[in-house]
Amino acid sequence: MWKSLKESKTGLVGVIVVLLVVFAALTANIIAPYDPTKQDVMNKLMNPVFAGGNFNHILGTDQLGRDVLSRVIYGSRITILVAFFGTILAGVIGTLLGAIAGYYGKWVDAVIMRIVDIQLSFPFVLLALFVAAVLGRSLKNVIIVAAISSWVQYARLVRGEILSVKEMEYIEAIRSVGSKNSRIIIRHIIPNIISPAIVQATLGMARIILMEASLSYLGLGVPLEIPTWGRMLSDGKDFMLSNPWLAILPGIAITITVLGVNLMGDWLRDYLDPKLNV
Repeated sequence: MWKSLKESKTGLVGVIVVLLVVFAALTANIIAPYDPTKQDVMNKLMNPVFAGGNFNHILGTDQLGRDVLSRVIYGSRITILVAFFGTILAGVIGTLLGAIAGYYGKWVDAVIMRIVDIQLSFPFVLLALFVAAVLGRSLKNVIIVAAISSWVQYARLVRGEILSVKEMEYIEAIRSVGSKNSRIIIRHIIPNIISPAIVQATLGMARIILMEASLSYLGLGVPLEIPTWGRMLSDGKDFMLSNPWLAILPGIAITITVLGVNLMGDWLRDYLDPKLNV
């Protein structure tokens, strides 16, 4: 894996970006220079260093005097938490339902796939907004929204893979010795078709990051007092003419993180799918 990563320049860049964001999230209370929620109205709307500001606030302050650098660093925590746990939950639910639909077929497959089709008929962001509005603002609810909005991709992918695997000789051999269907699915089928699901999970993280930013921008994400990149964008839009960096900086953070995740996902797809090298 390390040899493959070194040969892929874009993949290496993506992994480095993701690791830096994860590092910032894990060490935010150490590397952030200020409390991200502390207000100092006497020093509000200070320019960043590159716009003539001073080094006390490298990226300046917002309309309430809160340090922008600290808020960007702490905002990575919500992004990583929602992307990681939302992806894990969506992947587990989608993989299990897709495996059940593909293995058992018949009416079980029909019911699960019709549920998938119904959900896919709704735009991704619209569905997320609807669920978030019903559940309310909290980190747990945002993760649930991410899972509900994303599990269908895993279900369709895994179902398709299992349809091509379940009739293979090694599965017939396992059936012939009396193994239960649940054991066959969990122990013998899913481990052999998990690579595409891992790639889907990596690429799906980017969508969840954008979803979380969208919900926070609209005030439907985590509570307003918690710093997030989407919320910083929403607060900064009112100052685009006088202090544009208030929206530009969190926007850059979102863009770089999504780009890094996508580059890492592209590399994982190439590494885990040997057919691409044929």
